[in-house]
Amino acid sequence: MKVLITGGCGFIGSNAAARHLRKGDEVFILDDLSRLGTKENLRWLRGLGNCEFVLVDIRNGTAVQEVFSRIKSMDLILHLAAQVAVTTSVEEPRRDFETNALGTFNLLEAVREFHPQTPLIFSSTNKVYGALEGLKVKEKKSRYSFSGVREAVGERQNLDFYSPYGCSKGAADQYTRDYSRIYGLKTVVMRQSCVYGPRQFGVEDQGWVAWFMIAALFQKPLVIYGNGKQLRDVLYVEDLLDCFDAAAENISRVQGEVFNIGGGSGNTISLLEFMALVQGVLGIELKPVFKDWRPGDQSIYVSDISKARHELGWEPKTRLQDGIRHLHDWIVQYRSSIQTVFDSVNA
Repeated sequence: MKVLITGGCGFIGSNAAARHLRKGDEVFILDDLSRLGTKENLRWLRGLGNCEFVLVDIRNGTAVQEVFSRIKSMDLILHLAAQVAVTTSVEEPRRDFETNALGTFNLLEAVREFHPQTPLIFSSTNKVYGALEGLKVKEKKSRYSFSGVREAVGERQNLDFYSPYGCSKGAADQYTRDYSRIYGLKTVVMRQSCVYGPRQFGVEDQGWVAWFMIAALFQKPLVIYGNGKQLRDVLYVEDLLDCFDAAAENISRVQGEVFNIGGGSGNTISLLEFMALVQGVLGIELKPVFKDWRPGDQSIYVSDISKARHELGWEPKTRLQDGIRHLHDWIVQYRSSIQTVFDSVNA
């Protein structure tokens, strides 16, 4: 196969690239290397197989068109490049818009012109549903939960873009879906919950699962925004990639569809509960500082994955305890490289 991955040096992108390289696929990676840890991930990927890297910023439509015009054929496109933090979107809304909304538009136009028959899977977010303020929630000792019969959020939930990040990703989400309806592109939108795993250089405002463990191991300050009872469903990265594979294999049946993808009701954890889990795994006491809630933060989000189970035959396989152990092992194995990456930020 020939696979093109935008954001292929990021967390999910590098794991996807590695999977295809290990299969013997030819992989084209587009990335601007602006994200923390991407240069380290690129060095790792170059040792795995037939990988062509192109330094390109997807905000540059001309550059994206040039790349797509020179690749004669593609079997799969994974669009994973993005500005990924709500806090950054609030501080730099123009950059956020240009990367997520305009960047996705640039990509869709390039696909429409040069590779209209190639399946395209887009990494969207649960933030397109906003703060879920209309849903009834109850507060328990260590977590929030939905009140009543609801256990999770399905694809029929009303869209309610909140924060510049929610708006930019939401626009990209809808453009990707509509380019299937209007132009016949073979697109699938994955509205992802909290994905975690190796190669995730998590920081305070994004990638919180990895960040908690990195902060604990490297004795960095840890801040929790809100009361820590926020509940999320978490998904191990290899399970997400299984879902990408399933969508690609069934593209003729699911093109134009949207799927909520996460750990589901069986893989939920609050920040307080996760902190206790990390302390148990590492044997290190965590002493976070609590600060005010951030705009648009959801007190609870759990993905209803029943559509993906029915349409794609997919569901998570990795237990949270096992996934955390895999992440921990990666952090320990690459401790010096991770330390170097974080030291470069403070240099």
